[in-house]
Amino acid sequence: MYWVYILKCRDGSLYTGITPDIERRLTQHQAGTGAKYTRGRGPVRLLYEESYPDRSSASKRENQIHRWSREKKLQLIKGA
Repeated sequence: MYWVYILKCRDGSLYTGITPDIERRLTQHQAGTGAKYTRGRGPVRLLYEESYPDRSSASKRENQIHRWSREKKLQLIKGA
């Protein structure tokens, strides 16, 4: 099982990522040891998550969301 997730950083920016262990990954982001983008932008807040059966499908969804505008990402979050 893999997760696609969207975080809101302290500066208001959104970060999209994938992980097989969402709790561990959130802990890493909070500690500043997660993605380079989120270092120094913490604390972060989980706004959205979706589960996928494998890394391939999660990665495809992550790439799709990365191409979206901020407004479209916020619409996805609202609809969750």
